[in-house]
Amino acid sequence: MALASSVQVPYMAYLRVYEPLAAFPEPERSHWARYAKRADTPTAQDEQRRALADLLPTPPVPVPVHESADAFVTVLNEVVCVCPWRTRLRGWQALEGLEELLPAAVLDAALPPVVRRQAATDYERWRERNPDARPWIRGATWHVPVRWFVLFDDAEREYAEGDQGAVLRYRTPMVQARRRVARGLRTLRSALEEGPLIDGLVDVGRWLEEFHPRSLVELDYGGLVHAVPEGQLAEDRSAAEVAEGLAALREGDGERAGAAYEKLSQRWRAVRERQFSS
Repeated sequence: MALASSVQVPYMAYLRVYEPLAAFPEPERSHWARYAKRADTPTAQDEQRRALADLLPTPPVPVPVHESADAFVTVLNEVVCVCPWRTRLRGWQALEGLEELLPAAVLDAALPPVVRRQAATDYERWRERNPDARPWIRGATWHVPVRWFVLFDDAEREYAEGDQGAVLRYRTPMVQARRRVARGLRTLRSALEEGPLIDGLVDVGRWLEEFHPRSLVELDYGGLVHAVPEGQLAEDRSAAEVAEGLAALREGDGERAGAAYEKLSQRWRAVRERQFSS
């Protein structure tokens, strides 16, 4: 397919929630039940390429006109679970943060102000009709937020090398993710002052509470695997380092906690700096 070769997949990581079919009201539940039986359900790269293809026309289409009817599908304990793309909602939410990520001149060239203003107006009207809507997927460019690793254990790490490149992900039941968030917050609040790390973990915890308790939570390195040499990727144990830092804080060992955090910071600092290399 020409699109697959002409559009470059972005360097993004993803935090996803897969909910059991029972969590969806009708007629959406029936739609996903039929959808899950397909033999050709799309991959994460398919989703990324479709989103990027919308930016090729002039003027670009930053947010799809219609919401996606696609999802990622998996099976947890013999129960079919789906993670709806909700590409339109996520597109609106991504636009809200672009001004902090890109210089004004670059942003205006990529997405003219008139396009952004129209998208913002459309989103405001849509939110009035859908006040409780939330995405099943969160994304981060050029890094994995430290708070995401709190949700997982090193034993849940899955790493594989294939013809299309390496895959690195973590998967855990929702009940485990919520338990780790709660425990992590207790540890951080007892050892640190309120700040971005605690605020970010609180935000993730609130997001997880929106979903069915028998859901599956997944952290996927996504396109980031193309920004990290395979040797370094194979040795990446970020979730273990976060767990080590939290354990050290619980034991009152600030020096050991600082060493774990510094190791983690250096790894992700090196990845983020690649976005500025030519």
